Amino acid sequence: MNSLLIVSIIVLYFAVLLVTSYITGKKHSDNEAFFIGNRQSPWYVVAIGMIGASISGVTFVSVPGWVRSTDMTYIQMALGFFFGYMFIAHVLLPLYYKLNLTSIYTYLQTRMGVRAYKTGASFFLLSKLLGAAARLYIVVMIMQHYIFDTWGVPFYVSVTVIVALIFLYTFRSGIRTIIWTDLLQTFFLLAALILIIWQVISQLDFSFSETVSAITTNEHFRIFEFDIKSPQNFFKQFISGIFVVIAMTGLDQDMMQKNISCRNLKEAQKNIYGYAWTFVPINFLFLCLGILLLIFAQTHQIELPAVSDQILPSFAATGTLGTAVVVFFMIGLMSAAFSSADSALTSLTTSFCVDILETSKRKPEIAKSIRLKTHIYISIIFILTILIFRIANNTSIINAIYIMVSYTYGPLIGMFAFGLFTKIRPNDKWIPAICILSPGLSFLFDMLIFKFTGYKCGYELLIINGLITFIGLWISGNIARK
Repeated sequence: MNSLLIVSIIVLYFAVLLVTSYITGKKHSDNEAFFIGNRQSPWYVVAIGMIGASISGVTFVSVPGWVRSTDMTYIQMALGFFFGYMFIAHVLLPLYYKLNLTSIYTYLQTRMGVRAYKTGASFFLLSKLLGAAARLYIVVMIMQHYIFDTWGVPFYVSVTVIVALIFLYTFRSGIRTIIWTDLLQTFFLLAALILIIWQVISQLDFSFSETVSAITTNEHFRIFEFDIKSPQNFFKQFISGIFVVIAMTGLDQDMMQKNISCRNLKEAQKNIYGYAWTFVPINFLFLCLGILLLIFAQTHQIELPAVSDQILPSFAATGTLGTAVVVFFMIGLMSAAFSSADSALTSLTTSFCVDILETSKRKPEIAKSIRLKTHIYISIIFILTILIFRIANNTSIINAIYIMVSYTYGPLIGMFAFGLFTKIRPNDKWIPAICILSPGLSFLFDMLIFKFTGYKCGYELLIINGLITFIGLWISGNIARK
């Protein structure tokens, strides 16, 4: 691997992002620009940028590898995503725009009370910090293994430099900059994906028709699974996909912050429509790449890594498919990783300032100073969290983090569903306890079901978790009325 070439790519990549940050933030560096982009974001720019923000570095390396164990069944969940986005466009976005929100969790205060508001924001802060740090950690580990270790760069230096660079292009105007850097990073990501596929096809010496035939006749080209006992059962995956999108996009300040930065509700809805229609074909391409890599390995008698997540990196980062693929892979990996990490840092800063510190009650200059300091502190906490993952040095811990993060979105689903679909006002004092108990009860439910039936819950735990929260709020509201 040409180290000088890789260094040049990284330097040039960040130079483009820093120049973009300077241009977009030169005249707009106040809190309104940082939090909601002065509500001037073009919907089509946001729509394209959200593709990169939702496809993290983990997705970039993992989805092609899933083909080996689950075939193309991930498409079933992606189909569910589409209907989740329609719910966001027609139920949640109208609510956010009607209330003119900066933080979406402010709705909980209006509907239920201060404790509900603070609880919802706290669950987001915890889950986003751990989830985003875990995603970036896994990507940095890949870069460390294939690049930085060969240069003798310590892991803590790699992490610090990467987070510092993300800070540099986000601190000035936050979301106003990110919608444009995400646009660039989505372009780089999709270009890298297409070019890697093209290079693999070239290495296999396939024509277009031969490529289509090889993919569609492959044993792993199986999209639908209707076996009720299978974890990949269509109905289970499809319904889970709807709720996953509602929770992790519609109730996530990170993703919604970009949407509420659009000029008006109609444009924000156009953004969701455009984004929703692209998600299935993009993931279809990632899965097709996975099939092509399996064909390539079989053709050239290459032993694949035991861990599916390492299949694409083992081909791309090592130069097995040529220098061009190394370049494309690094660009795609950086684009996927940083487009999700930069928006995560920005949304964490926004939520902490607006929801916890309540900077809207401060004078503009003081609020701006608080926001800048918060962005610095959160960047430091982000670095420390990643280093803790490194010290633990255990992949199962990262998996546990992801599971925990999925649990923390359940209470948000329960609270928002209760607010939207009932007129009962719950007892605000009970809400923190209900939301803390709900994930624990969901975990206990999963353990008991597995013990007595052998059935292991998957993404449907998100629904169960939300339902438990909903029932708890309903009970507290009815007791309060008596």
